[in-house]
Amino acid sequence: MGNRLALVTLAAVVGVVTLAGQEGGDSTYVPQRVNKAIELLEQGQPIYYTQVNGGGYEDGKRLAQTWADYITYNLEHSPFDMTALRAFMQGLVDGGPTRSGHRTPTVVAVLPFGGINETVLWSNYWMVEQLLGSGVHGVLLAHARSPEAVKVLVQAARYPHAPKTAGLDEGLRGSGGQGFAARIWGVSAAEYQRMADPWPLNPDGEVLIGLKIEDRHALAQVEASVGVPGVGFAEWGPGDMSMSFNVTRAAAPQVLVDARARVLAATQQAGISFLNQMNANNIEAMIDEGVRIGANPGPEVADQGRRYTERRMPW
Repeated sequence: MGNRLALVTLAAVVGVVTLAGQEGGDSTYVPQRVNKAIELLEQGQPIYYTQVNGGGYEDGKRLAQTWADYITYNLEHSPFDMTALRAFMQGLVDGGPTRSGHRTPTVVAVLPFGGINETVLWSNYWMVEQLLGSGVHGVLLAHARSPEAVKVLVQAARYPHAPKTAGLDEGLRGSGGQGFAARIWGVSAAEYQRMADPWPLNPDGEVLIGLKIEDRHALAQVEASVGVPGVGFAEWGPGDMSMSFNVTRAAAPQVLVDARARVLAATQQAGISFLNQMNANNIEAMIDEGVRIGANPGPEVADQGRRYTERRMPW
C-alpha cells in the first residue's frame, strides 16, 4: 500500500513537472488589453485557436484555462443560441483568469449566415449586435463575397459615436445591450462602448473582425474585401474553396495553391493577419511566410510556435 501511494505521488509530481515544462513566457507580464489575441498580434506574435461548436456554462468554465489564445465559437453549423453563448462567456469569467492574466481568452464567434451580398448583411446585421452583446471579442463572416457586404458587417460592429472613417457609414449598434458584455469584460458600460470598436481601424479597439474568403466568388474580390477598414484578419477556407472549384483538396491542385497565395498576398497588402492550418512539420515555415493565426493546431504545435517566436506573454 505504501509503495503504491509513493508511486501515485511520484506520478503526480512528474505530471506537474511535465505540465510546467509546457508553459512559457515571462511570469511578470502584465496584460495591456481586454482582447488577448489583439494584444499578441499587435506585438507581431502569432496566435492559435481552438474551436467549439456551441456550448454553455460548464464548457466555458472548462475552457477558461485553455492552451489556446482564442476560442472560435462556431455558430455557422450550430444552433444560434444566445442563452448558451452568454452562459459560456460567464463560465470563462468564473473559471479565469488565463495564465497570461487576461480575464478570459479571446472569443470569436462565427456568424450563422454567409456574406453572399449586401442584402443578406442588411437582413441579418442584428445578429452581429446580439453576438457582441454576449461579450464575445470578435466575429467571423463566412463566404465574404463583396466589399459592400463587408462594410455592413463593420458598421454592425460599431457604435454610432465611434470615430468616423472614410468609406464607412456610422455604426449600427444601439444603446441598452452593452451591460452584459461590459460585465464579461470587467469594465463599466461607458468604457465598453468606447473600447468595443474594430481593431486595427481603431488602434484602441478591442473587437476583432475576420473574413472567410472561401469560394471563387469571394476570391474574385478579395483585395477589395480585406481592404475594408475594420477587418482584422482573413482566411482562405480550403474545404469550401475546393468545393467551389469542384476539385479534390487532397490533390492540392494549382487552382487551390493560387487561391491561397492570392488571399495571403491580399492580407499582406492590407496589413492584416492571415489564418492558415499549421502542424509540427510546417509551423515554423508558416510563421516565416507571414501566417499569424494558426487554425486549431493543438497545444504541442502551439507551444512549438510560441517558443520559435520567443513569445513573452505567458501561456
